[in-house]
Amino acid sequence: MTDPATTPGSAAQQQIDTSVPHSARIWNYWLGGKDNYAVDEAAGDAYSAVFPGIVTIARSSRAFLRRNITYLVDDAGIRQFLDIGTGLPTGDNTHEVAQRLAPETRIVYVDHDPMVLAHARALLTSTPEGATAYVDADLSDPDRILAAAAETLDLTRPTGLILSNILGHVADYDQARSIVARLMEGLPSGSHLSINDGSRGTDADYEQAQDAYNETGAVPYFLRPVDEITAFFDGLELLDPGVVSVPLWRPDGTAPALEPIGEHGGLARKP
Repeated sequence: MTDPATTPGSAAQQQIDTSVPHSARIWNYWLGGKDNYAVDEAAGDAYSAVFPGIVTIARSSRAFLRRNITYLVDDAGIRQFLDIGTGLPTGDNTHEVAQRLAPETRIVYVDHDPMVLAHARALLTSTPEGATAYVDADLSDPDRILAAAAETLDLTRPTGLILSNILGHVADYDQARSIVARLMEGLPSGSHLSINDGSRGTDADYEQAQDAYNETGAVPYFLRPVDEITAFFDGLELLDPGVVSVPLWRPDGTAPALEPIGEHGGLARKP
């Protein structure tokens, strides 16, 4: 990692509360990662006991992101990415997918979780031709994110902005839309926006399980109707097939499922 302002160590570790499950660590567990605690595994198992489909949602989300990045590198010629809310490193992280295709690609990861901070430098390493950096910032401060990202990325060049399963943590919908709009304002024409988030209207069992999880005291995540997810792309050029359940976005035969699930997303270009 190339961000000298963030130093993982005892201070970051001391902020990690291992007594309360955390959504990023639970998601890591569902993806097969190892960076989680017993409390997260217990919460993840309890959730999947009520709704076994959550593992498919997590892995379908990662497969959707992989297909988005592949398109952006191979077809759109994108060579730099701003990935906000990256979560804990697992497999097929943004830089791994992008740099396999174009080793010179530069990636800035943004998160505000002390456990991510503790692991980021060790696990999110770059090819010699490219670069990765980590910014410790909150999604609610888009101006800080853009300023910090500009230390590694050339924000006068088209950039791929990734918001994967992060906007659901912003309870106020108008605030979430404002954040997306401000981030895209800071990026030039030809940049792309990739969003996927948990959705309402497809799977009632998922909605019931998530609503119950939000009542446990863990960091809440709010599912949104598909039309609200679609509205995040207002003013941009949505690529076909638009905002759809993630397994149905340009399937390539590698997704865990091909039927609609309660996770919707899309990819759009800034004119």
